Amino acid sequence: MQSAPPSALAEFDAFLAVLGDRRPALFLDYDGTLAPIAPRPELAVFDGEARAVVRRLSALCTVAFVSGRDLDDLAAMVGVEGLVYAGSHGFDIRGPELRTQVGLEYLPDLDAAESGLRSRLGETLAAGVLIERKRFAIAIHTRQADPAVKPRVADTVRALAAERPRLRVTGGKELLELRPNLPWDKGRAVLALLDALGLREAGTLPLYLGDDETDEDAFRALAGFGLGIRVMDPPAPTAATWSLRDPAEAAAFLGRLADRLAKG
Repeated sequence: MQSAPPSALAEFDAFLAVLGDRRPALFLDYDGTLAPIAPRPELAVFDGEARAVVRRLSALCTVAFVSGRDLDDLAAMVGVEGLVYAGSHGFDIRGPELRTQVGLEYLPDLDAAESGLRSRLGETLAAGVLIERKRFAIAIHTRQADPAVKPRVADTVRALAAERPRLRVTGGKELLELRPNLPWDKGRAVLALLDALGLREAGTLPLYLGDDETDEDAFRALAGFGLGIRVMDPPAPTAATWSLRDPAEAAAFLGRLADRLAKG
């Protein structure tokens, strides 16, 4: 992994040289990538300019959003019709003539785990811990929590997961998440989408933009035939080959890419 990949915006001409005459297939994370991180999930607003850029790009190439958000929540927050949306880290996928759900048989395990978490963490919820149930995952947000309770929250989540081997714990920015214990993640979801959408041909360059640990699975999955762009400040070790500083730079980069594609 490299800690400081070149900026895809500052070195846009170099990026275009890598793209060459290939058509990009865009896979985009939402929170922290095109929408700034917010104290609560519903406050992470996708601004109008970024939405307009995504809408422009959708007429020029394939665009898919791949997010930890619940599928319906993701589609509502982005608000652009006709795209492919992969929610819950790719466990729940919907697009034009496309519908895939992975792990339906694990929903009872998640239901039971949610009940257990709410019971065990009840006293800390008032201290800013948020339990967010998605169809195929449970997110435990600690961004607004008292720092003193965060270790206890993490211990509680991991203890509950240890009691339920059909679930596993993953991490992110100020959150823990319980998911089905399956070999499935954003990287595998992107590979499945490339096949489902017929995007494996030589003239296509898969391009994934993400900001978090869960996006590293996609960067690694595309290594050798696609490109990863990590949105991050400050730099951190990553499997991505390019970087952008924040959602504003990500939107600016996508705007320049749309301009380039529109010229043909």
